[in-house]
Amino acid sequence: MNYFPDTTGLYADYYELTMAYGYFREGRQQETAVFDYFFRTNPFQNGFTVFAGLRDLLKMLDRFRFSGEELNYLCSLGYPGDFLAFLADFRFRGIIYSVKEGEVVFPGEPTVRVEGSLIETQLVESLLLNVLNFESLVATKALRIRQAAGPRHFSEFGLRRAQGLGAMMASRAAVIGGADSTSNVLAALVYGIPVSGTQAHSWIQSFDSEQEAFQVYAEVHGNKTILLADTYDTLRSGIPNAIETAKTMELRGERLYGIRLDSGDLAYLSKKAREMLDAAGLSYVKIVVSNQLNEQVIRSLINEQQAPIDSFGVGTELVSATPDAALDGVYKMSAVNGFPRMKISENVEKLTLPGVKSLIRFYDAEGFFFRDGIFLDEETSTDHMLLFHPKFPEKRTDVTGLKCEHLLRPVYAEGQTLLEDKTPAEINGYLRERLALLPTEHQRFVSPHIYKVGISGKLLELRNRLILKNKPKT
Repeated sequence: MNYFPDTTGLYADYYELTMAYGYFREGRQQETAVFDYFFRTNPFQNGFTVFAGLRDLLKMLDRFRFSGEELNYLCSLGYPGDFLAFLADFRFRGIIYSVKEGEVVFPGEPTVRVEGSLIETQLVESLLLNVLNFESLVATKALRIRQAAGPRHFSEFGLRRAQGLGAMMASRAAVIGGADSTSNVLAALVYGIPVSGTQAHSWIQSFDSEQEAFQVYAEVHGNKTILLADTYDTLRSGIPNAIETAKTMELRGERLYGIRLDSGDLAYLSKKAREMLDAAGLSYVKIVVSNQLNEQVIRSLINEQQAPIDSFGVGTELVSATPDAALDGVYKMSAVNGFPRMKISENVEKLTLPGVKSLIRFYDAEGFFFRDGIFLDEETSTDHMLLFHPKFPEKRTDVTGLKCEHLLRPVYAEGQTLLEDKTPAEINGYLRERLALLPTEHQRFVSPHIYKVGISGKLLELRNRLILKNKPKT
């Protein structure tokens, strides 16, 4: 199923159109540019970020068009006919290089490189940032929840609390990060995600009694039945009625799958529910919990309170990526017409790296990730490799002779996606493979060790030269 309609070319910040028109007016349509996508800070004080959103971006980019209605709107803003004719024929025809979806990435790294005409690389800026920043943010949040939940089932329940249609991308990103399923039925269809859900309190309230509501639901759904036990009184009504329903199901040769707790003291109630279910010979019935969960609450429930919970439904704090509202990913020019460019700032953190670059990952003797290095793409020799700290170049690491891999690969060229279409679960499989190679000190929940990312000597020299060249004369 195609969820993405033709993506409007107006899905952009206005300055992209004002600049595009300026380039057009100056006859710069054939000039080329290179832009890098990177972020400056890991979200959630995590030790790394999960890269996600690439598939959605490329599918939307494939349909990035200006319709007649949109061109009429631009005409009303004062844009002339020759520029509108140019936009009517607009297609992104550049080349995109990217790390794989599900890759473990770090601040400052050129995770995506976009090459093409000056106008086309500029026009797609906001679309790229919108998709990659959001999905990478949610995927990283989902991984933290997965790490807290361990092997227990974890489902994304965020549709009703998500930021509008961002719920679709949130569901996909959640599974990339580690969720087992989603309650979002459309996302389940579009992305090939297992769908899951129970019942709302309204189902139970619509019957004259809780017991009747449970029995009817179980007759309809059989072995898939999960009963919401907290509509009236969890321990004096919900659990006893669920037990009675489970016994009736056993007479039919069926088994109640589980009960769900959606309010109250989840640790206390889950322990009492487990005792009552086990005493009734229903040790196979699982306990599912929901209600404002996040990775910290889940860790506390499992590690500190020893709550006998089998499955978690996480909604609001996952799809809204609480407490970090956004990933600070940026899209910065690094070359024009083959000449390197960089942004210079009094803040060292805001300096950008010039030129067409590659990203190389180095491994230690045991086969674990050791360092990532940013090189000029023209650098081919591996005879002697030094990585310099981007802010404190006196700090350096010799990576000569270490096993390495290039992380940036072409994923889009000549209007065609070069990626094999993979499900979010398959991308999560790749993420798990990569995490197995990341030393555990970088995966700590609290105060993770900072992973080192360095730049090559030639890149450092180029950066310093451009800084001196652009320094105001005094």
